[in-house]
Amino acid sequence: MHHHRAEHWIVVSGTARVTCEDKVFLMSEDESTYIPLGHKHRLDNPGKMPLELIEVQTGSYLGEDDIVRFEDIYGR
Repeated sequence: MHHHRAEHWIVVSGTARVTCEDKVFLMSEDESTYIPLGHKHRLDNPGKMPLELIEVQTGSYLGEDDIVRFEDIYGR
């Protein structure tokens, strides 16, 4: 989640599994979604092919210290 920015994700190749609040859905090449400011979200690759996407961030502050982590399997 972010307090100061929203995100727009566009899939370039592969398949993305997106969780935004309570919604979970798949996106394929040329599909996109908007993650509103303050919404809890997660992205993962459920497929075998590499996932490539473009993330566009908008808001009053875009610093990495605006990331609120609720769960982090990578230990960040």
